[in-house]
Amino acid sequence: MNSSKKITPIIYDMDGVLLDTEPFYTQVTQSIVQQYGKNFNWNLKSQMMGKSPIESARLLVEELDLPITPEDYLAQRVEGLERLFPRATALPGAMALTQHFKKQGIPQAVATSSSKKSFNMKTTHHKPWFALFDCIIMGDNPAVKHSKPAPDIFLAAAQCLKAPPEHCLVFEDSPAGVEGALAAGMSVVAVPDPNLDRTLVNQADQILNGLDEFSPKDWGLP
Repeated sequence: MNSSKKITPIIYDMDGVLLDTEPFYTQVTQSIVQQYGKNFNWNLKSQMMGKSPIESARLLVEELDLPITPEDYLAQRVEGLERLFPRATALPGAMALTQHFKKQGIPQAVATSSSKKSFNMKTTHHKPWFALFDCIIMGDNPAVKHSKPAPDIFLAAAQCLKAPPEHCLVFEDSPAGVEGALAAGMSVVAVPDPNLDRTLVNQADQILNGLDEFSPKDWGLP
């Protein structure tokens, strides 16, 4: 943990950090690949997390040698996910922490690989909550030329917040997200899924089980 930096703005990934949507991806992907006698495991999921949909799809099709194209997989996945996304719930501590920082006047942004369409479905029942964020950068934003682990989305969030990257603190659950935030020169708190091998995010400045464990004072925050 590097609390010597002056931390002001906060940037959050959405899936697996703010909203409990990662199980939806696992459920739908497993239902697709099992049609072809394959199994979707956490080793493969950890490589896909945080990446753009098409990059994740290419990786899945290649690794499992599926007899479909990445585009075919995504078409099937979208159909399943669209039924589940509106059921997304807030993860423990997420709403309380973001509301606390809002009251303290700390700028906050969301940096999610989700497209605008997916974002809108996931936040169906959370519009007032997400309205408190100063910036929301999505994967289809023109400023995001390369998906995580590239730093593009985090740099776009910092620019939107009008903050130097080195002053930003990022909450991420994926190895690609942690790598991207560090590449942007930011501090990172990893909140990995319990199923994820924690060595994949051990470059993070701090590793927690969830946002409900985060102590602002550890980072010199109010």
